[in-house]
Amino acid sequence: MSAHRIDRHSRGVYIIAATPFTETGAVDDASLDSLVDFYLGCGVTGMTILGIMGEANKLTAEEARGVASRILRRIDGRIPVIVGVSSPGLDNLASLARFAMDEGAAGVMVAPTPGPAVEDRVRGYFHQVCEALGPDVPVCLQDYPQTTGVPISAETILTLTRECPQIVMLKHEDAPGLAKVSAVRGRSGTADTPRLSILCGNGGLYLPQELARGADGAMTGFAYPEMLVEVVDLHQAGDADRAEDVFDAYLPILRYEQQPGTGLAVRKAVLHHRGAIACARTRAPGPKLTATDHAELMRLIARLEDKVKGLSHGS
Repeated sequence: MSAHRIDRHSRGVYIIAATPFTETGAVDDASLDSLVDFYLGCGVTGMTILGIMGEANKLTAEEARGVASRILRRIDGRIPVIVGVSSPGLDNLASLARFAMDEGAAGVMVAPTPGPAVEDRVRGYFHQVCEALGPDVPVCLQDYPQTTGVPISAETILTLTRECPQIVMLKHEDAPGLAKVSAVRGRSGTADTPRLSILCGNGGLYLPQELARGADGAMTGFAYPEMLVEVVDLHQAGDADRAEDVFDAYLPILRYEQQPGTGLAVRKAVLHHRGAIACARTRAPGPKLTATDHAELMRLIARLEDKVKGLSHGS
């Protein structure tokens, strides 16, 4: 069962889980277990599965349920798990959501369906989603227009926060989007608009600034989750300068992981290098690293390890 449901005050680091595959392209159940153990060892607050970077759109419905069930049972309520359930069809979305909640999920994540970028259409869609899910399923609204093609204004997010009680969390991933973080934080938790938990993605590239603007933490899949955890913890403890020192040490490899097109292959290669998964393969059609890419990555890892030692000695 879930440790608890996500709510308007959820905070910390919710790691976006990769989906490991074998060399033949099958879901790797053993690596799902080792990946969960790796994330838990890094101290994450929660986990989000079946997201875009989890290659959810390449899984069959049966595989998606199998991945969700395996991870939820491995975690066994130790941390909350959010399950991505986005689907073109509301029936499929609601069916996976019910399954996930029955298996112990803490909530579900939903992105807007592709279509005309009309605010009223987006509002109408999320009203339909919340009606289909029912009042007892907490929803994380995924705002990722770079992938969905559907921008959502801060005003629409705030309106949905007022109109749909199930929407308790925003996965903010718009870019440039720091002004949106400020707008949502500044106008939620007021007399007329409930508070909204804000967790930020974009690989963590802007995490210190997002935290300074009022974000509650991170929801991204960077292959060094311990950095995200330490930065969030330090910032929440009031040591923003130390948080940025830690962040700066990881920035070169963080930036390398955020390359459009090959980023997921980089992330999986690092997870494989760190022993979290047995195979770095992405499911076809997916990116692959060249020998030059891999050599660059290994150099970045070696340099990072030296920098982290220096941080430890300087503390």
